Amino acid sequence: MMTPNELVREKLVQATDVLREKDIDLWLTLARETTLMPDPALELIADLDVTWNSAFLVSRDGFHSAVVGYFDAVNVRALGAYDRVVAYHRGIGRHLAETLDWYQPRRIAINHSADDVAADGLTHGNYLNLLRYLEGTPYVERLVSAESIIGAVRGRKTVGEVTLIRQAVATTERLFDEVEDFVRPGMTQRQIAEFVHRRIDELDLGYAWPKPFNPIVTCGPDSAIGHAAPGDVPLQVGHLLHMDLGVKQAAYCSDIQRMWYVLAEDEESAPPDVQKAFDTVASAIKAGEAALRPGTPGYEVDAAARRVVVEAGYPEYMHALGHLLGRTAHDGATTLAPQWERYAGTCERLVEAGNVFTLELHVPIPQRGIMSLEEDVLVSADGVEYLSAPQRALRYIRP
Repeated sequence: MMTPNELVREKLVQATDVLREKDIDLWLTLARETTLMPDPALELIADLDVTWNSAFLVSRDGFHSAVVGYFDAVNVRALGAYDRVVAYHRGIGRHLAETLDWYQPRRIAINHSADDVAADGLTHGNYLNLLRYLEGTPYVERLVSAESIIGAVRGRKTVGEVTLIRQAVATTERLFDEVEDFVRPGMTQRQIAEFVHRRIDELDLGYAWPKPFNPIVTCGPDSAIGHAAPGDVPLQVGHLLHMDLGVKQAAYCSDIQRMWYVLAEDEESAPPDVQKAFDTVASAIKAGEAALRPGTPGYEVDAAARRVVVEAGYPEYMHALGHLLGRTAHDGATTLAPQWERYAGTCERLVEAGNVFTLELHVPIPQRGIMSLEEDVLVSADGVEYLSAPQRALRYIRP
């Protein structure tokens, strides 16, 4: 398994190639007090905390520099990733300008974006600081958005990153098996979630999204739908149990949903309305998988799955089919989403080889609950590989 520093070095090699591809000379990440205001890009190229204003300069020629506060310099040098580390005492401005003079960049990418939250880590205040540092230099006129750089570096998973995502996915699937052994009719959403919390804590894992809402547990038709905390709704015979669970293991996440039906004493399988809903959701995910190819806009992938749901007579789901997965559950950049206002700028992005996406959607079943599945998949030049073992059949909880 790769160490965190090895992962940083792997991502910097990738970033160098991306800068050449995009014809950008230098990518500048300006960060400060990262425990209060972390830049999402920093974990990819440094994965450490800094206190004073710090500049990380990634160059298309592969010679990378960092200008950091004196007391942070030892940690930056320990990464073994930056060829030149400048440690300052009184202020960063002069040192940053001199470093830019050394590079003489034509285009400098900085971390701002209207559409991609993962590429919008430069605060407005620190942007004003940057302009002040560069006042009187030609570099103020050479600043461009790093949106395309960050989207590519964050979205194209390296071999080391995919290995870590596989590990998180495998752990999550084992937890689902444990849930199935534990759950009985009459248990509440809260009791089921507390069991998962105990196991995650015992395994010393993290959460792919905040613990109070992870896992999402839906029991029957009276549960809140969406990003709701587990409540006191009990699981009953004839109802559906739905769980959305993601762990963070070695800094990388999983995000999977699984479905169970609670059998009555005289039942051996699910009734027709439940089976139809499961088949529809599974078929829609397969349709999305078939459309998920490099070079395809995200909205076209979503449309392929959405058609299956609507043609089966269900209302369209009011969310995206999928999002990128990696260091966070929602990993920025491309979404597999309809061309709605809230997905503007991300649903038009093209799928790329190396992307890890979720494929997820739901349909409602009156008096029983929601039917919802979610798989984690890796896009390659040739197609799609499931990182999770896809749920091809409804799982059962017996009385």
